[in-house]
Amino acid sequence: MSTTTAVTPLTTADAEALVSAARRAAETAGVAVSITVLDAGGHLLAFRRDDRAVLISGETSTRKAYTALQLNAPTADLVDLVKPEGPFHSLPTALDRPLLFIAGGIPVHRDGRLIGAIGVGGGAPEQDHSFATAALTTLG
Repeated sequence: MSTTTAVTPLTTADAEALVSAARRAAETAGVAVSITVLDAGGHLLAFRRDDRAVLISGETSTRKAYTALQLNAPTADLVDLVKPEGPFHSLPTALDRPLLFIAGGIPVHRDGRLIGAIGVGGGAPEQDHSFATAALTTLG
């Protein structure tokens, strides 16, 4: 019989720490962003949109987090897969809930298990990815 080790799920305290860290990274770079943190079930744990962030960044941050969660991969690593010649070309429109293949979404793991995702929107894709990556360091 195999045994499973329980992994602590992503908590609201974790989510708030991720939002704070991503926000600090974005502020340091002078970029106004929106940040979304989802749990393993895709449920919203935390969200923040800077006053100066473009309105659509709230939607893009959420879709980036959802995409990273569903595919268990950073969205930055998936961009080429949805190009016309890519194997996931039709995936962005194949589901009821739209995926977004732009850098800025990263899955969150604990003890090797997927426990949620963070998405950042509002900056250039590479900036959003770096802010989300910086946030992950807070979970240790």
